[in-house]
Amino acid sequence: MRTLRKPETSRSKPPALRAGDTVGIVAPASNVRRDSLEAGCDALRKLGYKPFYFDSIFEKDLYFAGSLARRVHELEEMFLRDDVRAIICARGGYGSNYLLQALDLEKIKAHPKIFVGYSDHTSLLTYFADSAGFVTLHGPMVAKDFCSPDGFDLHSWQNATSGISEWTVKVNSEVKSLVQGTAEGVLYGGCLSILVASLGTPYEIQTERTILFLEDVATKPFQADRMLMQLKLAGKLAGVRGIIFGEMLDCVQSPAKDQGYTLEEVVLRVLGDLGVPIAYGLRSGHVSRQNITLPFGVRAALNADKGGVELKILEAATTLD
Repeated sequence: MRTLRKPETSRSKPPALRAGDTVGIVAPASNVRRDSLEAGCDALRKLGYKPFYFDSIFEKDLYFAGSLARRVHELEEMFLRDDVRAIICARGGYGSNYLLQALDLEKIKAHPKIFVGYSDHTSLLTYFADSAGFVTLHGPMVAKDFCSPDGFDLHSWQNATSGISEWTVKVNSEVKSLVQGTAEGVLYGGCLSILVASLGTPYEIQTERTILFLEDVATKPFQADRMLMQLKLAGKLAGVRGIIFGEMLDCVQSPAKDQGYTLEEVVLRVLGDLGVPIAYGLRSGHVSRQNITLPFGVRAALNADKGGVELKILEAATTLD
């Protein structure tokens, strides 16, 4: 049985990332293309880091990046290695949930490090935040975002990884206020479908007193409606203090021109009675460009009004040692 932390219990913070540090790259889910991974590694080198990965990262087992044993060993080893300062997922896909029962959590808790990913890795981000008790980063992946010319947001990446004590997320002009208000809570969340899949398991998400970030890709509005209702009926929205949606890339009916309604309207129908501020359109996770890094497990403040949306990170996500 895993140990759950109370929602407002402080998480420990991994050491900050510096120029010259080694960054370990892992593939806990689906298999990886070598050309995309190498392109992402080149971008990391330009940022001043030393990317490192095991050759086994290119193994395949059905749609996984090799066997479960390989993926577990890879991730644990990256946490244990003294020369690795941060761990970044190569790509998402499917398969991270297999690791939850297989990982030696005590090993990982003893060596907290920056851990970055999104999509399917939401299960690991929330597991490490809730059960291992350290801050995790919802942000760019090596063979997906770092390998693209405009794939990641440098401002949030540097602030989240370098120990900046307080900073404001640069919110793009497309971000809207659906329900006005202000809120403060612990930033938490990830990919909507993965969060919902945790319900009823020993790894169920802990959302009380959070600023909840929700995002997904290619999810039809009625599917998003169903998942939001499931969170609501499960009581996972009752203690939430504010909600921010991602870009929700390609989350439309097909063909979109015949839809006749927006996903924002769907969101308001399901969540409009919660009495908390709701914002929509923040680019983190599945995005068209400039993937924003969000630290999960730190205090944040959300301000949504007619003039726009502001998300302020109120404490450092990493420590300066």
